[in-house]
Amino acid sequence: MFDTDRFRKAIDLALDLHGEQPRKGSEVPYMGHLLGVTSIVIDDGGSESEVLAALLHDGPEDAGGEKTLARIRAEFGDEVAEIVAHLSDTFEDPKPPWRARKEAYLADLKALPTDDFGRKVLRVSLADKLHNVRSILLDSHEAGEEIWDRFTGGEEGSLWYYQSLADIYEEKLGETALVLEFIDTVAELGPWPGRIQIIP
Repeated sequence: MFDTDRFRKAIDLALDLHGEQPRKGSEVPYMGHLLGVTSIVIDDGGSESEVLAALLHDGPEDAGGEKTLARIRAEFGDEVAEIVAHLSDTFEDPKPPWRARKEAYLADLKALPTDDFGRKVLRVSLADKLHNVRSILLDSHEAGEEIWDRFTGGEEGSLWYYQSLADIYEEKLGETALVLEFIDTVAELGPWPGRIQIIP
């Protein structure tokens, strides 16, 4: 279980940071993503720090940079702030080029040790990206190939990114239920050169 007062405080901060934002290319409130990621972390047995980081993981990157990260550190402690820091691919505004940011994020995940803290970062990262690919797959049933117009990397760049993440999660975490779901969902999004898929 987790401290409900801290959880409520984190929801309030997430609303302050993202309450007016929609998800990319839609009118769906962005809070749906943050709550979805948090739900995945809770269901997977995440710690209180992971749950709070899941709610706040996009704050610094999308709403305030280092200043927001400092606020998270002051209000929720070092571990939550450090998880969020690893989940942010930039604190700059305007953001650096998309490919460079994604390559840096992948390199950071790959360099993480698989100790307790490293696995916490990886769990929240995996939950974040799993929720993303679930949403892309769901929306693609209506939008078709035009779904990729929403994303800076387009179809080719987005598939490269999610496939690279899948390889890292599998290497670092093994074939957990979430990792396997992520791999299966990414495989449904588009061609995956070099990966042999076994269909039961």
